[in-house]
Amino acid sequence: MRAHTSLGKSLAGILLAGVAAAGCTTAQQPASKVVSEATKPRNAAYAAQSSKVTFNYTAKDRDCLKRAMYFESEHSDRDGYMAVGTVVMNRLTSGAYPDSICGVVAQQRQFAPGVMTREVEPVAEVELADAADAILRGERHPGVKDAMFFHTDGLTFPYRNMHYVTIAGGNAFYEKRGRDGALQTPAPLPAYEVAMNYLPGRSMMPAQFEALVPTTVPVPIPMPGTVATLGTEPAAPAPAGDVVPVTTDAVIPVAIPTPRPDVDNAVLRGSLAHG
Repeated sequence: MRAHTSLGKSLAGILLAGVAAAGCTTAQQPASKVVSEATKPRNAAYAAQSSKVTFNYTAKDRDCLKRAMYFESEHSDRDGYMAVGTVVMNRLTSGAYPDSICGVVAQQRQFAPGVMTREVEPVAEVELADAADAILRGERHPGVKDAMFFHTDGLTFPYRNMHYVTIAGGNAFYEKRGRDGALQTPAPLPAYEVAMNYLPGRSMMPAQFEALVPTTVPVPIPMPGTVATLGTEPAAPAPAGDVVPVTTDAVIPVAIPTPRPDVDNAVLRGSLAHG
C-alpha cells in the first residue's frame, strides 16, 4: 500500500513537473514572438534610414548625368541610359572618384570627349529625363551590378581582370577583379544605402568667378514711350487750378543697364575642362 502510494505520488509529481514545464514554455514563446514582431520592423526601418549615405546634387548635376547617359550610350534607349547612369552612381558612391555627379562625368580621360559641351537632341529629352530621374530616385540597371567601366561592344582586350557583367546600349560593362575574384576598386554603395538630396537654386559657378560679377543695383525700368530722368531740384508746388508747364532744365538721363548674358554654362565648361 505504501509502495503504491509512493508510486502514485512519484507519478503525480512527474506529471505536475511536466505540466509546469510545458506551461512555462508556452507562456514564453508568445511573449518573445510579440516583442520581436512589434520591434523588428521599427528597428529595421530606423537602421535602414540611419545607415543611408546622403549625396547632394544640383540641376547642373542632373544635366551632367543626362549627358553621360545620352552620349555614352550612343543615343540608344532607356536600357542603355540606365546602364551608363548606374556606372556614374557606382563611381560616385565608391569613394575612389570625385564626390559630385558633374565631377565624375567631367573627369578627364574617363568619359567621351565633348560630353559636357555637345548638344542633346530634343527628341530624346523625355525618355532621357525619365531615366535620369529614376537613377536619382535609386533605380539601377540590374545587370551592371558593381561595374564602373565599359567600352564599345565588340572590342576585345587582353587584360585578365575585365570581368564582364552585361551588354546594354551598345556597350560592354565590366568589373575589374583580381584572380581571387575580389574587386580591384572600392565597391560602390548599394542603392538602398544611398540618399540623393536635391539643392535647388545652387550656383555651379566657381568661387574665383563670383568676384567678377558685380552686385546689381535695382534701377526702375521706364514704361514704354517714356524716358527715365532725374531732376536736380524738386519742383515747387503749383497753385490750385494752375497748369504746371513741363520743363526739361537740369534733367540728366539715366542709362538703363543691358541685362548680363547667362555665363553660367560657359564658365562651367571652361572650369571643368581645365580642372
